[in-house]
Amino acid sequence: MSLFGEFRKGFWRDNAVFRLLLGLCPALAVTTSAKNGLGMGLATTFVLVCSNIVVSVLRRVIPPQVRIPCYIVIIASFVTVVQLCMEAYFYQLYQALGIFIPLIVVNCLILGRAEAFASKNPILPAAIDGMGMGLGFAVALLVLGAVREILGSGSLLGIVLFGAEYQPLLLMVLPPGAFIAMGLLLAVMNRIDARHR
Repeated sequence: MSLFGEFRKGFWRDNAVFRLLLGLCPALAVTTSAKNGLGMGLATTFVLVCSNIVVSVLRRVIPPQVRIPCYIVIIASFVTVVQLCMEAYFYQLYQALGIFIPLIVVNCLILGRAEAFASKNPILPAAIDGMGMGLGFAVALLVLGAVREILGSGSLLGIVLFGAEYQPLLLMVLPPGAFIAMGLLLAVMNRIDARHR
């Protein structure tokens, strides 16, 4: 597959949230707004790209018997960098995302890409794969957060979209709303796929 093919597969065909159903814990928990979804998606993208690069560089050095613990240490190092940077420069977002920032370490998407792709490929394809999968994850969280924010509070990225007469569907910013929005978006994607076959 070409580098462009590796990059774009994370946006639709192998989208972590809507196709592979990976990383659903943060996807459902933090997407009460588009801003939170985008923040978590970009943080995950940074960790994914950096860990893919390091795993690719060290793929011939890491013994097979300890590869998973090594991957976790590499991923945890980059998560710590993200956490400290967010706490220093984006404190409100850091508070909104809470415990889900450290939990990036155990996101199945990141560990899965390290094991399935980065450990078997050179640096450039591994970086491109990480960027595509990460940005696809970020777009999925942004869309999920936008749907929930628009329906649940009548705003998008904090900008009020409707007048005072708008009655928000408060369910959408509560945990059940995450499952409802996720189901609706999955149905839309499946419908689009069915039409293009």
